[in-house]
Parts: sequence; structure tokens; C-alpha cells
Amino acid sequence: MTGKGRPPRKYSQAGRVHDVIRLIEARHGISVAELAEETGVNKRTIHRDLVAIQEAGYPLISDWQDGEKVYRFLTRFKDVPPISFTLQELMTLSLLRSQLDLLKGTPFLEDMQSVFRKVNSVLPPRLAAHMERIAEVSLPLLQGKRDYSRHAEYLQLIRNALLYQQTVVISYRPPNRPEPVDYRVDPYTLLFQKGGIYLLGYAQEREALRTFAVERICAVEPLKERFEIPEGFHPGSALGEAFGIVAEPPMDVVIRFSASIAHAIRDRVWHSSQKIEEQADGTLLLKFHAGGKMEILAWLLSYGAHAELLQPFHLREELAGMVQATAQLYDSPR
Repeated sequence: MTGKGRPPRKYSQAGRVHDVIRLIEARHGISVAELAEETGVNKRTIHRDLVAIQEAGYPLISDWQDGEKVYRFLTRFKDVPPISFTLQELMTLSLLRSQLDLLKGTPFLEDMQSVFRKVNSVLPPRLAAHMERIAEVSLPLLQGKRDYSRHAEYLQLIRNALLYQQTVVISYRPPNRPEPVDYRVDPYTLLFQKGGIYLLGYAQEREALRTFAVERICAVEPLKERFEIPEGFHPGSALGEAFGIVAEPPMDVVIRFSASIAHAIRDRVWHSSQKIEEQADGTLLLKFHAGGKMEILAWLLSYGAHAELLQPFHLREELAGMVQATAQLYDSPR
């Protein structure tokens, strides 16, 4: 049944799809019911048209607006006004450009380089050359960065799935497992952590959010199935109780740092829940409520004898065992 009983219009699907595109472009957001009403067809037909528009390459996305799902195009390119930059803003862009080494081997680096070429193309030659020099003399410091050149094809597929809210099947090799496992995933976003890129998405079979290290992805298969990001979802909320990117049950953690290293701890935010207590002897107590056992332990080990884990006790025991095992490696000279 069509909107408000209006009889179906007698025109081709191509003509109707053209009308749907025109309606979406004309409004910031339009619902399926409104599209059905405007075109005189039923909602099922509109859903098929929306799929056809997405498959044709249009950047169609959906949002929730006043409790109703509406559709719009990601960017109305022809309506973007000219953008001007101050010298300070251009310098900031050039400095950021030098920090893109993390994206080497990924399609994202190619996209960013294209953006900077477009910016430089409209600058006076001398200014463009000056900004190039700023980018060249800046030094990215990324210890342990990963090489994603072998995963560029997978990242291209993931990028499109993120853009068009498209479900994918990921073949993923977890640590310490010989064979990859298939996950049917609704990709929500990419996370950048300590020189690595991670995909955060909803694993349908597990009925839970999962984080996937891109370098462990063996294959990506896009599906025609579309998904909706839950209204109000934000990665910061989903991982708010994680110390890093691993969502595990949170625990109360208390660490004593030596006086000689206290200055390096005091001036940084390690977790949103943290509390810092200065001690009379110059030591410092750091308290926070977070999960991610191995991330916490690895971080503490990097401080050696300058960090003592006080709570929780079971984690303290595990850390002590790790330290003892490490000490045994150095008990006898080689």
C-alpha cells in the first residue's frame, strides 16, 4: 500500500531512483515513509531503491532524528563552499602531515596525501614550498609501528564497509591459534592505538562488540546486508572502562610510583577514572577503575622497579610471577 493511498506512478525504476536521489539531496534527512509518500510507491520499493543507490556508489548513510531513521548523503559536494586557511592553520596541517607514518601502506595515507596535494595546488608556489619544508623537517616517532602494505586491500574493503554501513565477513587469526576464525561483523569504526590499527565492530555470532587487529585479518568479504549503528553509540562509551582497547570487566587498580618517576606520571591522563595522591616521601599513588589485564601488566612492566602494583592482589601475584620469570633469564651469564 502506498503512502496515503496514492496510486503508484507509472515510470521506470531508473526514473523513480532519480527522484529518490533528488529528494535526498534536497533535504538534510528524509525517512522511508516520506520517500514513499513523495514518489507514490510502497516502503518495500523504497528500500530496494535505497539499496540500488548505495550499490551505485552514492555515499548514502542513515541517522536517527527525533526517534525516526532518516537517510541523507554523506556530503553534498557541490554545496561545499570555498575554504580558506590562516598561516597558522596551514602550519598545523603540515605538522600533522608528518605524523601520518602510522598509515603507511594503507589507503588512508593515499587519501590524506591527495588532500594535501589539493591544498597545495591552490597556494602560492613559495608558500606551498614552505609548507613542504615544514612537513619534511618534522620527525614522526613511532616505535613498533606496523607495516600494513600487505593488508591494503582489506583496508579498502573495510573503508567502504564503514562508509556504507555494510556488514562484512572477516577471516581472523587470533593469537596462539593455528587456523583463522570467521566473524560476521558490523564495522563501527577504526581505532588507532600505539602504532596499530584496530577495527571495532559488532560480532553478530558473539552478540557483542569485538576489537580486531588489522594485521591479523586474513580475508574480508563484503555482504549486501546493511546495518545501523545503535543510536547514541560512541567508542568512548563502549571502551570507557578499558585501560586500552580491550573491553574486559573493570577492576580497582592502585599503583605506587617512585619519587624519581612521579613527574612523568603526574602530568598525564592514563584513564578517565584516575585519581592521583601525592605521598609525603615523594612517591605517588595512581588509582583507576579499568579492565584489560594484559595491557595494564605490560604498561607496568615498562616502568620496572619504579612501579609497584598494590591492588588488586590477584593481579599483583601474576605480575610478581612475570617479574620472577624475567629475572631467571638473567640469573646466569651466557
